[in-house]
Amino acid sequence: MVKKFLRRVWGSYSKLGRNKKKKQKWRKPKGRHNKMRERSKGRPAVVSVGYKRDKTLKNKIDNQNMTIIKNAKDIERMQKGEIAIIGKMGKKKKIEIAKRAKEKNIEVHNLNISKFLKKISSKNKKIENKTPNKEDKK
Repeated sequence: MVKKFLRRVWGSYSKLGRNKKKKQKWRKPKGRHNKMRERSKGRPAVVSVGYKRDKTLKNKIDNQNMTIIKNAKDIERMQKGEIAIIGKMGKKKKIEIAKRAKEKNIEVHNLNISKFLKKISSKNKKIENKTPNKEDKK
């Protein structure tokens, strides 16, 4: 597993990542007397050469190759033993890709397909029940 590097005082403030994973980011310690920058014993590790992943594990998730999906054709090109990662896209494309991935039994790393499709279908049902037909208005 890759080592998680965190900034110096991340545990002291919520805005720097205490109880908030998204805010936990690396910032290089630059202070004059900073013990972390000086690499004092017992202090957290500082990012440096030597923490790189093995070349055999690079660009892999659970020892399987990963493929970034940007459109529906990319899912058709996927081979067995690959994990899909859905790229940045709108909801319409995401629904289409999720349906195709479920049909082909492809694992998507950054999306829970069944939960996503269930949520979308429930929203669609609510909208259908809420909006009256044009004929009803007359």
